[in-house]
Amino acid sequence: MEELNNNNRENNPLSDLISNDIYDLLKSKDLFNETSLRDRLIRKRFKVLRTKKYRVSDAIDIIREDYPYLQFETIRKIVHHPPKIQKRVN
Repeated sequence: MEELNNNNRENNPLSDLISNDIYDLLKSKDLFNETSLRDRLIRKRFKVLRTKKYRVSDAIDIIREDYPYLQFETIRKIVHHPPKIQKRVN
């Protein structure tokens, strides 16, 4: 049973924000923007690599190994220009 729980945690890239059950429900309803989710994971990985003292270009090259279909410049834009949070107008 514990192996199943570990597997769920690995499948939920938003585990720091939402529970596995909610993630599974949203995914089953196709309510995720896959590109935004991917970009969030890239920014998170980049931050970890930079805290480990990797140079920016080296960190981007490491990330490119996981996303070979993305150009260096695309990843650079993702990590240096995060999306702006839109404010609601009441």
